[in-house]
Amino acid sequence: MSKIEPLVKDFLAQKKIAVVGVSDKRDTGCNLNYKKFKDAGYQVFAVNPHITTYEGAPCYPDLKSIPEKPDAVFILASPNVTDEIVRQCVDLGIKHVWMHCMMGTKPGLAAGMTSVSPDAVALCRANDISVIPGSCPNQFLKPDFGHGMMRGLWGLLGFMSVEG
Repeated sequence: MSKIEPLVKDFLAQKKIAVVGVSDKRDTGCNLNYKKFKDAGYQVFAVNPHITTYEGAPCYPDLKSIPEKPDAVFILASPNVTDEIVRQCVDLGIKHVWMHCMMGTKPGLAAGMTSVSPDAVALCRANDISVIPGSCPNQFLKPDFGHGMMRGLWGLLGFMSVEG
């Protein structure tokens, strides 16, 4: 097991990030991630097959529809969606994936609050895709009080480690 920080640093070094799961129906954690990435200077692509625009920018139905290949993909959606998105990453040659989980890297503790799919994690590893199976970028991109507390607590409890 290794700490999550080197994977996060590598992910955040990418410049073009697709954010899968934005919503125009309600304010979500995915929407907050989209805004945080954008505010931090990343080129951000919204992905949701049910809407065509998000925050005044195009919203794409899938990764293949984005006009330029993202360097990295953040997913906050159901694990079934994660499986499909990772297959698209393999097809497109995208080498950085982050799957959201509210409970750090221990999705089994919050099965209903995770985007992590064990099959998708295995597919990433089999295709040399750097994968972060859990946690949240909001805990690392100028975290607010709550996200900072979660990062610290999950670290103390050992929930911020990943298998190599």
